[in-house]
Amino acid sequence: MKSIVRSLIAAGWLASLAVQADSISLDQAVEMSLAADPRIKEREQVVAAARALVLEVRGNAGWRVSANAFVGLAPEVEGGFYQGGAFTCALPPCTPRSDGDKLDGISDWTHLDFALIKPLFTFGKIEHYGDAAQGNVEVKEGELKLTRADIVYDTKRAYYGYLASRDAHAFLQDIRTRVDEAITTVERDLKEENGEVRQSDLYALQTARGLIAKYVHQAHAIEKISLDGLRVLTGAGLKSDLTVTESRIEPVAFPATELAELQARALQGRAEMQQLESGLRARRALLAAKKADRLPDVYAGVIGQFNYASRRERLDNPYLNDPFNGGGLTPVVGVKWDSVFGVANARVDQAQAELEALNHKRAFAVAGIPFEVGEAYANAQANFDSQRDLAAAAAAARRWMVASLADFSAGIESADKVAEAIKNYALTQTEYLRTLNDYNLNVAQLARLTGELK
Repeated sequence: MKSIVRSLIAAGWLASLAVQADSISLDQAVEMSLAADPRIKEREQVVAAARALVLEVRGNAGWRVSANAFVGLAPEVEGGFYQGGAFTCALPPCTPRSDGDKLDGISDWTHLDFALIKPLFTFGKIEHYGDAAQGNVEVKEGELKLTRADIVYDTKRAYYGYLASRDAHAFLQDIRTRVDEAITTVERDLKEENGEVRQSDLYALQTARGLIAKYVHQAHAIEKISLDGLRVLTGAGLKSDLTVTESRIEPVAFPATELAELQARALQGRAEMQQLESGLRARRALLAAKKADRLPDVYAGVIGQFNYASRRERLDNPYLNDPFNGGGLTPVVGVKWDSVFGVANARVDQAQAELEALNHKRAFAVAGIPFEVGEAYANAQANFDSQRDLAAAAAAARRWMVASLADFSAGIESADKVAEAIKNYALTQTEYLRTLNDYNLNVAQLARLTGELK
């Protein structure tokens, strides 16, 4: 039994890990994740598309051209305007030609018509649609910020989860190894019929081992999952030899800022609130644009047309127009009105309803975000206090286990009491590590809810 006592008393709860060249800190892991995650690149392209839409809307204020050109066929015409194909009338009466229904041949026909137009006044359509498009850009930028915040939180969750599960796995594995050694010693003493041990001692230790083994397997699974998640998030790859620089999980500093200030900071700097403000500006601009759609556009420009048929004689008469030969060009100032009143009014009503809906959403956010921050703050405070108490409890449980083992070796303590002390030490220590991990994540969540990227 003295060998059992020495083995269990000498149990350590951490295995030393060699730091490899590719070890990373939490800050490095976050930077790697932000650089590698495809979701950020996806959101950046969405923002780029929204910015291109702004340029498209503003481009409507510039020059626009419409043109149509084709090559076709036209009836061939030889000679002049008068009967017999004469170009001039020498002796009255001068009779115009009447053989237009007679097709002597065909000619190539080249046609071009175009319009070069610039809006002068649109009653605010372009300006309001431009403001709405710019608001959409800010909303998409907010989505990018939210994605970045999610990635930071996911990285911290994987990082802290790996540290906690690694520490728990090392601790529990070491305890299980020592219990295995103790069980082997007891089994040997039973075979040798050593009067210091009983069969019930073996059963008690085997029971403790089974419970500890369960938590060993669970900790090992979480350790592997967390490390694989960290490898994926940082872009290192599942087959990489990624390790972390921290030798054990430690509690992060509790936020020094008061709750009221954190709540105010969240209302001002959180990405969702910025999105709501941008969305409201965009909805107001869109409503104004829909109202302006019911009004005409004033424009100026140049329009023209050109026709040419190589096998038709040109008719130079200002009162007659040959659609196959000739052309013209003129500057214009005009008014264009294209509106279906029932449809335009319905679109205004729709834009108004969407604006009101967003106003109600903002009111809910103003009330809900401080509560959300307060909830995270309370959880962080509770787990901060809990992990301190559990640290003291784990130290006491270790002393309990050591004392029980010493009494057992002296023959004044039963094996079931020793097993109970071992189980309580294992459970208290693992609960401490779990609560410490929860606390660190509470602080990370609080930073996320208040709009802090890291």
